[in-house]
Amino acid sequence: MIIGTRASDLAIAQTETIERMLSEHGFTTTRKIIKTSGDTFTDRPLHEIGGVGVFVRELDDRMMSGEIDIAVHSMKDLPTVRPEELATSAVLKRDSPYDVLLTTDGTRMDELPEEAVLGTTSMRRRSQILRYRPDLNVQDLRGNINTRIKKLEDGLYDGILLAEAGLQRMGWEMDVQRLDPQFFCPSANQGTIAVVTPTGSEAEQATSLLDHHQTRIETKLERIAVADVEAGCSAPVGSFAQFLNEDEISISCEVLALDGTEHVRIDEVIPVESCYENAKIISRELVRMGGKELVTRAVCQLGSDTSQEV
Repeated sequence: MIIGTRASDLAIAQTETIERMLSEHGFTTTRKIIKTSGDTFTDRPLHEIGGVGVFVRELDDRMMSGEIDIAVHSMKDLPTVRPEELATSAVLKRDSPYDVLLTTDGTRMDELPEEAVLGTTSMRRRSQILRYRPDLNVQDLRGNINTRIKKLEDGLYDGILLAEAGLQRMGWEMDVQRLDPQFFCPSANQGTIAVVTPTGSEAEQATSLLDHHQTRIETKLERIAVADVEAGCSAPVGSFAQFLNEDEISISCEVLALDGTEHVRIDEVIPVESCYENAKIISRELVRMGGKELVTRAVCQLGSDTSQEV
């Protein structure tokens, strides 16, 4: 089976995880590197080149043409609306879902001086930073994880925000500050690797052995809970679900204005047996509280409508 992957070190590390797991089940794979438009146009914010889904579409096309059998993605990159010909055959057990702050000297968020420059790719993180510290100067930060850290080391930023899971998958131990999800609610599906295959294929059957049931439920809930606000990849929206025990799941979701001055948020503990129905109720409540209006305003300000993606 042929695994297609982006060329970044992080994408390769994630692919190696799948290769190792499949090998343990007795399957042999080969790897094909595919460069996407999202990797090419690194001088522009993601919302200007079609949102995070730009990293996925070209691999989808290669799969539907029969060039590859398996694709490995950071699950938060996957659009909600997917081709019927493709299946999300496995959702791996989640790594850290949290955001972290990385500085060159270990400075924490509360210790940064006024007007300190923070870099981030994410509109959600930008809004959350400005809500927490409106005195900070938030600038766009593109490039793969190595490039982002190099820009920090070169002094272009006083700090950068990253997903902790990326550092974990690279095997890097750094002095970072894990950010409190009460103030920095993660994106839906952050920290999760998804495997995509053609529907009904041998690859789907093989990779389904890697699926982690609880993580699949959590990630599905995160998407349902923000579905009605029609949040695009570029919209400042967080959604985070986590099993507390066999019977209960905590779920937090929020929608913010781009400048962080407004937000709506819901924190609930819901029963596992009716979790999807409860997530739909939460989604409707977010709309009632004004979440959809905040998303619409953000999309208009960004000049990019990616409402079919999460």
